[in-house]
Amino acid sequence: MADRGRAGTATTPTVRGDVARRVAASAAAGSAVAGAAAVTVAVVAGPGPGFTGYVSEAGIAGSAHAVTYRIGVLALAGALLLIAAALPPGVRVAAALLAAGAVLTAVSGAVTCSAGCPLPPFERTTVADLVHGGASIAATAAAVLAMVALAVSGPAGPVVRRLAAGAAALALPLCATIGLAMLVVGRGSLVGVVERVVLGLAVLWGVATGTALALTCRRQSL
Repeated sequence: MADRGRAGTATTPTVRGDVARRVAASAAAGSAVAGAAAVTVAVVAGPGPGFTGYVSEAGIAGSAHAVTYRIGVLALAGALLLIAAALPPGVRVAAALLAAGAVLTAVSGAVTCSAGCPLPPFERTTVADLVHGGASIAATAAAVLAMVALAVSGPAGPVVRRLAAGAAALALPLCATIGLAMLVVGRGSLVGVVERVVLGLAVLWGVATGTALALTCRRQSL
């Protein structure tokens, strides 16, 4: 009886941890969906230049949908942080990258760019433009690198690894395309379309990963 009591006491923290991670994972999936919906509304309803512009243009100061855009970006930042919290023990590199990506995403939402969100080398920029653009690019890089780290992380589990590997395989060449296009041709339909594809892919990965982690934690806590 004593041994049984000690065993039950020892497993209680593990069960509680699984429940906490399941809540975080479910919240991550919900935050990703809500954030993507808010940003989409701001971009579609706003007076932006369509696919030739950046998504961030929906959040410039004075825009009628700037608040909706910022709320969406902060929700996406929260989703990254919640996924980091939902990862199993032992997955440290990916969790750190996701946490960094969450902070950088929040910075990109808090610091607005000027009209058109200009970026070098073809456009004149302000300090706010550089901070916003740099934070956005670094946040995307952190998220993609987290996918790569998860793809080779044993403790993450097979489903999470496969989701990360598939997302990274698609995101890496798309990100390279954006970087090259911005340096060679600057803003245009190519950058605008590919940027939206990358962001959409990141959201889908976040929703799928959050759901997979929630289901895994649920099975472990039963």
